[in-house]
Amino acid sequence: MSSSKDIFEAACRVIPGGVNSPVRACKSVGAEPKIVSHGQGGRIFDVDGCAYVDLVCSWGPLILGHAHRAVVEAVGKQAAKGMSFGAATELELALAQKIVAALPSLEMVRLVNSGTEATMSAVRLARGVTGRSKVVKFDGCYHGHADTLLVAAGSGVATLGIPGSPGVPKAIAAETISLPFNDLARVEEAFERMGSDIACLIVEPIPANMGLVPPATGFLEGLRHITRKHEALLIFDEVITGFRVGYGGAQELFGIDPDLTTLGKIIGGGLPVGAFGGKAEYMKRLAPEGDIYQAGTLSGNPLATAAGLATLNVLEHREVYDELDKKDEYLLNGLVKLALGAGIPVRAARYGSMFGLFFTGTEVRDYETAKTSDTDRYARYWRSMLESGVWLAPSQFEVGFVSTAHTKEELDHVLESAATAFSSLS
Repeated sequence: MSSSKDIFEAACRVIPGGVNSPVRACKSVGAEPKIVSHGQGGRIFDVDGCAYVDLVCSWGPLILGHAHRAVVEAVGKQAAKGMSFGAATELELALAQKIVAALPSLEMVRLVNSGTEATMSAVRLARGVTGRSKVVKFDGCYHGHADTLLVAAGSGVATLGIPGSPGVPKAIAAETISLPFNDLARVEEAFERMGSDIACLIVEPIPANMGLVPPATGFLEGLRHITRKHEALLIFDEVITGFRVGYGGAQELFGIDPDLTTLGKIIGGGLPVGAFGGKAEYMKRLAPEGDIYQAGTLSGNPLATAAGLATLNVLEHREVYDELDKKDEYLLNGLVKLALGAGIPVRAARYGSMFGLFFTGTEVRDYETAKTSDTDRYARYWRSMLESGVWLAPSQFEVGFVSTAHTKEELDHVLESAATAFSSLS
């Protein structure tokens, strides 16, 4: 049997960096990646025979855990009928109807293949609708790796310390205005100076790619007011928060009505999928009904839509979110208590089934304060937790997730492992 080390070494010869997404390389935590063989419930297993309580959940989509019976059955049933047609299916309609019914601001939605594709397409739509070119985003917010949105991004860019990316033309980067999160005055100033050129403002309503950073009271409401005043579109990037912090997403949680919304993760039930949607007057500008072009051969893939429908069928019974919230609260409160008890300064935040833990004593309200976190300490914490059988995101600037499949015994194992880890860090 090949080991994780052997497989990774072989992968490095044919895959850049040995991985197909940079954070997986585990460089920022001083480790080599484990090669996963399978997952079941709240755990994953590597090719070396080790089991880990999984608090990454495939970076969010596995809200029901690994290999949930209903999802597996739905995918298997559809696979027997066909895996791709490049033509319209009834499954696409069913998933679109369920998404539109769930999110307050959506009147129409289009399915795509990833969160990156969703945000890229939403920005193109906003530019086409307004006839303007500039885009406002926030430092540390990650909206995928499209050129326009890779300026001052979070996620792997923050982890690897890459300032944007080579390959992004200066002319394209110049159309993006990146501002500090939670600083409404800076947003107002930017719109006063350039409002007539700004097509849209895109924001993670709960940033989850510089760690979990709560929006300040009134901040999201302020963004809604400013964009309406200057006739720019407000885009909520709910690729992570959609169906994660509640069935109606962050927009329902905060009572905000964005013009466009991007989705991903959970609506594919673990398979590659994304979506963007919003007001019908804007969505009808898309081809073939309108003049703004967007397309995708595998968009609305029947396997992904089947998995997504099976997942949403479980989540629409909203008591699931009460269960998830209690698990998340139990876990994060326990982690904070253990860290502070060991004399380790931490800052923490949580929403629904998402949580973040920063190794800093500074209040975290934006990307600059998030970067005060002790990444070396996080790396040692990560390695200790891995040795104890807990799989965390290999980056200080990502968030953790719990699923319906996680048991109290598994969460207690995480806390017991954290007690050992914190004691070694103090």
